[in-house]
Amino acid sequence: MKSKSPLNRSGRRGRLRNLRVSRRDSAVPLWAERRIFRGCVLGALLRALCATSYGADTTNTLTQGQMFEGGTNTYNNWVDFSFGGLLTHGDQAQAQQFLQMNHGAFGGIEDLHVQGAMNTNVNVSLDGHSIFDNRDYGVSLKFEHPELWYLRFSVENFRTWYANDGGFYPPTGQLYTRPDSPMAVERGNYSVEGGLNLKEKGSLTLKYSHTYRDGGDTTTIWGPTHPDPSNSALLRGAYPNTLSLDESSDAVQLDYKRKIKETDVTLGGRFETGTINDTGLLTFYPGEPSQQNVTDKQGETYDLVSVHAFTETWISKKVFFSSGYMFENLDSTFHGSRIYGDDFDVDYVPNAMNGLGYYSLNGGAHEQDYVMNMNLLTMPTKTWSIVPAIRVQQENWSADSGGIGTLGTASEPFTAEADRRALDVRESLTARYTGFTNWVLHASGDWTEGDGNLNEKGGLSQVNGIGIPPVLEHTDDSRLFQKYSAGVTWYPLRRLTLDAGGYYKHNHYDYTINEDSTPNGPASVNRYPAYLVFQGFTTYDGNVRATVRPWQNVTVVGRYEYQRSTVDTEPDPASGLSEIESSKMTTHIIGGNVSWIPWNRLSLQAGLDDVMSDTKTPTSSGSALDAANGPGYTAAILNSRNNYWTVNFSGGLVLDDKTDLNLSYFFYDADNFQHDTSVTLPLGAASREHGVTATLTRRITPNIRVSMRYGYYNYHDLTSDGRGDFEAHVISTTLQYRF
Repeated sequence: MKSKSPLNRSGRRGRLRNLRVSRRDSAVPLWAERRIFRGCVLGALLRALCATSYGADTTNTLTQGQMFEGGTNTYNNWVDFSFGGLLTHGDQAQAQQFLQMNHGAFGGIEDLHVQGAMNTNVNVSLDGHSIFDNRDYGVSLKFEHPELWYLRFSVENFRTWYANDGGFYPPTGQLYTRPDSPMAVERGNYSVEGGLNLKEKGSLTLKYSHTYRDGGDTTTIWGPTHPDPSNSALLRGAYPNTLSLDESSDAVQLDYKRKIKETDVTLGGRFETGTINDTGLLTFYPGEPSQQNVTDKQGETYDLVSVHAFTETWISKKVFFSSGYMFENLDSTFHGSRIYGDDFDVDYVPNAMNGLGYYSLNGGAHEQDYVMNMNLLTMPTKTWSIVPAIRVQQENWSADSGGIGTLGTASEPFTAEADRRALDVRESLTARYTGFTNWVLHASGDWTEGDGNLNEKGGLSQVNGIGIPPVLEHTDDSRLFQKYSAGVTWYPLRRLTLDAGGYYKHNHYDYTINEDSTPNGPASVNRYPAYLVFQGFTTYDGNVRATVRPWQNVTVVGRYEYQRSTVDTEPDPASGLSEIESSKMTTHIIGGNVSWIPWNRLSLQAGLDDVMSDTKTPTSSGSALDAANGPGYTAAILNSRNNYWTVNFSGGLVLDDKTDLNLSYFFYDADNFQHDTSVTLPLGAASREHGVTATLTRRITPNIRVSMRYGYYNYHDLTSDGRGDFEAHVISTTLQYRF
């Protein structure tokens, strides 16, 4: 408050004197002037009283954030109770997958944090959440003696939803979906971890964890069906299938850290054992007299042992060195079967309708990995930093298996063996220069040289001469990966920043087949594995970005990126074909966003992104749907498109010192569906999505806060002609109590 100096008092008297002198020129009566004056005085007293109730001179001592939080008091503990529900109209399974929420009501503790001290030496903290009907819960309890030891217990579980939809056949309007859609997979873990500080002798940590994954997942394998009853010869893979998951692992990890002079050293080891029992449930010709169910079981048990070591040291003020080493040994056994039947999970029974399958598959694998890396950061001057690095990896593995192949009523045994040796050496060099005023330059190079060999013998059997012939071959392979990137950042004006950069990447693979038992003649239907002798993947990328601040409260960002990738392939000379550019992908990405704070209580942000990408191959055709791309070799293979654009908006408004309102909106549109069903499968992603959310937060008291949230979501599935559409409403309220 200002001091009541004589100058201030005389100034007020002068202003009142001027008010009386000028009254005769005013249209306001004298009694009204006196009432206005008394009202101003009473209003000032009332504001002062209100300010006193929350602390003197609040507007001068509290920030806006502190005013919203309820003052300068800090609350270390809190609990958030949340309740709400998901209401849908349309495809409920798609809505649950899109929003990752269970349909109907939900609620519980959204967030909990409690901390305190058991005594003067031990601190305790508890964090957790639990939302019923979503199978979403977790808790973490930690005991800690500062600078001596800690002990933590934790449990976590959450669920992921999937809509088990398959293909859509436009002529008949048939969308294939399983009756058990939606499906859900539960993932989680529980662990016990402890640490001991040995002071000058270092620190020690020990952790045990159990992880699991259980439930039903969708697959990209679709079963065959006849979508047109009038055309029994038309066959499409459109019926969705399910992957049933049952996976778990247990791991123990021990780490020891110590500082030896200027070097930080970490030594550790890990032992992990796990089991995998997954089952694929495939349906062939659903609803038809020839319907078959296929149960594809894949099981594995494994033991993994690894040791690692890391070092970090400042050799001098301008030189930093780090290194790491890891050795890993993996032993596993596996089993499986692929059995046809009238139902799932049945024993093998010979049947003339059975396709190619197998049972009694058993095998084992052994793998060893050696990895070493070293990095050196040097700063020869204040404006230069250079980082050379090297990484070496040696991989050795072997596997063998055997089983009984089946087809119809016949069966034959099969065996297989394979082993692999590979060595990869990766070098990189990164440099950064800031010697030019308002400029930052950076460049890097990355190179990987590798070679190895693969021996294969056997495989799934040919039953009655049908199936893939057993393999007997030795392949030597070599790899050369190169990537060069550069960029510049320029600050030409105080409110303008320009960025430009790009990279060139080329991956080169060579294969030499020393022995190959598979036929490569023109009449052969199987030319694996000696069909390819070279493949090259090349990418050119360039991007620019501008950040402009025309006014203090406005920021505009614009960006553009161009990317062109090609795949070059050379088949075996026995094929009679020469090297060819087998694929080309071109991508344009345009984006921008604007941030505006027109008022200290209001913030606005909007963004736009547009991606245009297409992939062409020598065999692909535009057909009648895309004639501009040329005829190609066949209309059954179309050029692939991945074009989409998005819009997003968000705004925050401080209604008063206790209330906030936040609004957001997003829009997504993709239209890449190609469905010339007379010659090809209907492929391509296409959908249109809208979402609007509004959240109102109100501070009731300094330690009680209530928020209400509403979300509206609209989804239109173009690939199913609207059969996957939904509208969803999410309503929730949260009560937070801090203490």
